Amino acid sequence: MTQDRSARFAFVRASWHADIVDCAYDGFTEVIDAAQVDSFAVPGAFELPLMAQRLAKTGRYDAVVCAAFVVDGGIYRHDFVAQTVVDGLMRVGLDCDLPVLSVSLTPHHYQETDHHNAIYRDHFVTKGREAAQAALRMTQALETFSSKENGAEISKISAA
Repeated sequence: MTQDRSARFAFVRASWHADIVDCAYDGFTEVIDAAQVDSFAVPGAFELPLMAQRLAKTGRYDAVVCAAFVVDGGIYRHDFVAQTVVDGLMRVGLDCDLPVLSVSLTPHHYQETDHHNAIYRDHFVTKGREAAQAALRMTQALETFSSKENGAEISKISAA
């Protein structure tokens, strides 16, 4: 896939578990040049949709990617937080007509050990790469769609 060097991307990361979440950015910038990416941090996952919305509304970005690691802290049901965040990100993308992608992961059982954290860091690198590929494909697909005269036809984008 040919990468459009003029495309701009926003990458927003939650600060909780930054040692793990930041690995998604590392994977993302393995695929998309860091010079094309503006990086932002928010306190936690819950703040991602609002920041994504603000960034999407600027018109500067071709896609917004948000990353968070939502774990069970024993006090609240983390799956509710994760679902709320993903629903919010989807709503922002649809409302703003812009790809808003999620690298928000929620393990079933989080054990804060060196072994498990290494697994999560590697997983976030992989998910960052996948988010970059998705951002590029969506940018290309939407550009193809908007360049059609009548807007009624979308050409197939290769999955490779």
